[in-house]
Amino acid sequence: MQLVITSTQNPKIKGLLGLEKPRERRKQGVFVVEGKKEVGMALDAGYQIENLFFCEEIISVQEIKAFGISNKAIIAVSKEVFEKIAIREGTGGVIAIAQQKKHTLDQVKLTANPLLLVLESVEKPGNLGAVLRTADAAGVDAVIISDPQTDFYNPNVIRSSVGCVFSTQIASASSEETIVWLKRNNIQIYCTYLKASKPYHLVDYSSPSAIIMGTESTGLSDIWVKNASSNIIIPMQGKIDSMNVSTAAAVVIFEARRQRGFNK
Repeated sequence: MQLVITSTQNPKIKGLLGLEKPRERRKQGVFVVEGKKEVGMALDAGYQIENLFFCEEIISVQEIKAFGISNKAIIAVSKEVFEKIAIREGTGGVIAIAQQKKHTLDQVKLTANPLLLVLESVEKPGNLGAVLRTADAAGVDAVIISDPQTDFYNPNVIRSSVGCVFSTQIASASSEETIVWLKRNNIQIYCTYLKASKPYHLVDYSSPSAIIMGTESTGLSDIWVKNASSNIIIPMQGKIDSMNVSTAAAVVIFEARRQRGFNK
């Protein structure tokens, strides 16, 4: 019978909790996946699981074995311990530690007519996660983060993306590197910009396209605006001049998808 960890002072539990800190994730090259669905999506995407913590009062051993993970990596914990290590509710009694992957531009696999989303200097993990969820829904080929201010493996990214961080191609690079890569692949650059811009729905996204979104506070940097194929704007009728980045991204991405046909 498998031993059950009943103390949060156990070294494995303390190690798991330490991964909430970005520097520990970077140092160890691992991250936390919380939730039965999310763990399944990570496995489907080829992530290697180092440890799988589960609470038998919430999920059965048979369900855990169905993940196909080595018995040596499976760790049972008491309900009290699980409630301490679980950040959110509805995890299904499963939390895993997985190995990180590298996400570079040269790893992105492009289709014949790609549709990409680029986020410059996104700071809030919740925004990044929400954008990844939108990108997955719209069938975007890849999401590229230029000059990132948060990492893909922040627990809030995984949580708010509902696991779409695993189902969507992602890459990270500087703005300069991303622009060079887009131009080398003959991808049109459409920058959301408040000045000298065309309404987003008047632009043709039927050819290879990248939609570029900046931060809510400062917008896009000059390097993107100067290298744009076209600068676009979402006309708004209220008193504010910007929306949450995930909402703005959804508006433009689904217009591009509408033009291309939802079944393509």
